[in-house]
Amino acid sequence: MFKNAFFLLLFVVSTTAIFGQIKNDTIALSAVTLKGSPIKNLLQNTAASVSVITAADINKSDGIILTSVLNKIPGLTMQQGALNTNRITIRGIGARAQYGTNKIKAYFDGIPLTTGEGETTIDAIDLASIEKIEIIKGPNSTSFGSGLGGVIQLFSRETPLLASFGKATVTFGSFGLLQQRLSAGYDDSKTNIFSSYTDLQTDGFRANSSYNRKSLNLHGKQKMGSNGILSFLGTFTRLKAFIPSSINETDLKNSPEKAASTWAAAQGYESYDQSLFGLGYDHRFSEKWSMQTSVFSNFKDAYEPRPFDILKDKTSSVGFRSNVNYKDQVFSLPFELSFGSELLTENYKYSLFKNGYQSQPGQGSIQGDEFSAINQNRNYSNYFLQMELWISAKLHLETGVALNTTKYSLEDVFYTNSSGQKTPFTFGKVCSPRVGLSYKVSPVKNIFTSVSKGFSVPSVAETLTPEGRINTDLKPEIGVNYELGFKGNWLRNKVYTEVTFYTTQINNLLVARRTANDQYVGINAGSSSHSGLEFLVNYALLVLPQLQITPYFSGAVNAFKFKEFLDGDADYSGNQLTGVPENQFNFGVDLNTKNGFTVNTSFRTMGAIPLNDSNTKYSERYALLDIKTTYVFTILSVLKTELNAGINNASNTKYAANILPNAVGFGTAAPRYFYPGNPVNWYGGFSVTYFF
Repeated sequence: MFKNAFFLLLFVVSTTAIFGQIKNDTIALSAVTLKGSPIKNLLQNTAASVSVITAADINKSDGIILTSVLNKIPGLTMQQGALNTNRITIRGIGARAQYGTNKIKAYFDGIPLTTGEGETTIDAIDLASIEKIEIIKGPNSTSFGSGLGGVIQLFSRETPLLASFGKATVTFGSFGLLQQRLSAGYDDSKTNIFSSYTDLQTDGFRANSSYNRKSLNLHGKQKMGSNGILSFLGTFTRLKAFIPSSINETDLKNSPEKAASTWAAAQGYESYDQSLFGLGYDHRFSEKWSMQTSVFSNFKDAYEPRPFDILKDKTSSVGFRSNVNYKDQVFSLPFELSFGSELLTENYKYSLFKNGYQSQPGQGSIQGDEFSAINQNRNYSNYFLQMELWISAKLHLETGVALNTTKYSLEDVFYTNSSGQKTPFTFGKVCSPRVGLSYKVSPVKNIFTSVSKGFSVPSVAETLTPEGRINTDLKPEIGVNYELGFKGNWLRNKVYTEVTFYTTQINNLLVARRTANDQYVGINAGSSSHSGLEFLVNYALLVLPQLQITPYFSGAVNAFKFKEFLDGDADYSGNQLTGVPENQFNFGVDLNTKNGFTVNTSFRTMGAIPLNDSNTKYSERYALLDIKTTYVFTILSVLKTELNAGINNASNTKYAANILPNAVGFGTAAPRYFYPGNPVNWYGGFSVTYFF
């Protein structure tokens, strides 16, 4: 009670103290230049639905995880069961993943965060190292290959020009939250380096949910002569996170702090060491020709005791990406062409062991005999061609095509004497064309339309049969996407709006069929339709020398359905897509002052979510209110200090932050659909930055 009253008082004081001075800033979002595509373009001119998140947007959150930030993006939903149990969906794609994110590609400075099997984890990237995020929705980027949902691109934070610094940050809060971070940066006329070390730990709201992550990041750029830039990136993450798993509806309402009984008894957790390395080189040969090339590698050594078994696995991958750009004029019309490739080879090894936790109650997981061992190789290639042409001063054409191939090779190394040890399989060649048009209605208003085709290949879990073999009958999901949208500014650039209508038609729909306790296999079960309306409004309501007030409103209204879905004798055709909300809305107000006070409020509503394919059970709607206030001041021009405090779920809403689609009960047990969200919780912190 005291904590809630304290933060309410802090909020009131902050809002009444914002009468200093502030710089007038009415820069429109449409003026942002996109970095992720091989052909750079303004957000306003791009014939696709692309969302941009800046470091300033990230700083409006608690700085721990991206959930609240990503959920402000229309059409994107991030469900957070725990800091390490998250699922991201874009336009309903990826919703049926059981425990993580797939069918969405992710990159960090052009280096894939998505594995060769299509699974994506961005939680391991420390938020302090992120300068910008660009999200391409749907299969709208031919240059990134597999991923019907879209592409999430993270870009590393650079040291400001000639502003070398050292920084110490501490954040603390409810449920034993403690985040300690040291960061430093150096910049001169040729060199830019940024590094950070973060130790994040929390006891968690629920039983068996403690979390500890240590991460080290180092990245930078070096000018090579007048036309070249050498870049490098290195990250290391060490994680140990206990898993409370999902619970049933009764426990969600009455005892949300509980863990699933089997996971609590086994003291189940996941742990891993992961490293990511990349080296890139950009070179401009002339005004017309340029090239960007990178090589990268990813290594992960993981151990995961689960009630039903203990998983020990290792992943190693190396890859290459390169594109060449040519810029010229055709019949006096501005023209740019880009062609290139991305190649990735990945080795995945895992062993399964019996878990003997029931033999010695209270001791947690006990590793028993090994009963399975698999060695899997994946080779992925994407060759792409993109072209952009200004047909006139107002009409802009984008077109491209990509050719993709994914090859699997599986070896059962446990049964060394079995026949047919090695099983190769190729998902054939998939061609992904795209064409888009953008028309400049006025200097600050554009309409656009596009048609694109994309695909997603099965994950490891979807690929393997219960016998541990590759299911060669599986086919990639194929989707065709249609979009019509508007981007523009109003009222002398005080209002920025985006509106997008889209529909994506998917065939060979990949769904998970439950075969045993917490185990699933993938099947192609038909087709689905993903249609919706997305919108965003940013309004500089008050712009004074002393004060800025900027409200925003965004949302998505969805119509996601199974067109055809046969699972055995069950016919789910016409039902709502499982695992995604009917709608999602976000409203907030940002207040900024010149004397260093800021207040950020965010109110998010989540619609009901179908829990099963038969649509007989839905999650309840919920709304969350988050508040953060910050005060920044400088001492002697070289020492910058920041104080912040915030409260998440200020209304103390009881809700399911993540759901397990199609959960079933065993014996007389009720299905465990729900991962409870945190109740009202607070945080506070400070940072001190010294500029050299």
